Amino acid sequence: MTTPLPHRAIAMLRAVAAGRAELTASSEPDLRVDGLPCCDQAMAHDLVHAGLVVADGSGAAWMPARLTPSGERALASAGPPGGRAAA
Repeated sequence: MTTPLPHRAIAMLRAVAAGRAELTASSEPDLRVDGLPCCDQAMAHDLVHAGLVVADGSGAAWMPARLTPSGERALASAGPPGGRAAA
């Protein structure tokens, strides 16, 4: 991932942090938010491959997504929604 993260990536991380997202268990996991497929699966793959998001569990077709410590730091550095990023 590049720094700073694109707005779409930040929105996806916020959805994960809020407990609204799920991932599939595959090498290129798909993401859905509020039960709907995410509009940017390539970005979802990037977030997982960058180690910012992981599936919380194993074996199920869809599992809750959660932020990793790196994902939490990335989201914290993005600042509050609608606000300015931390310096």
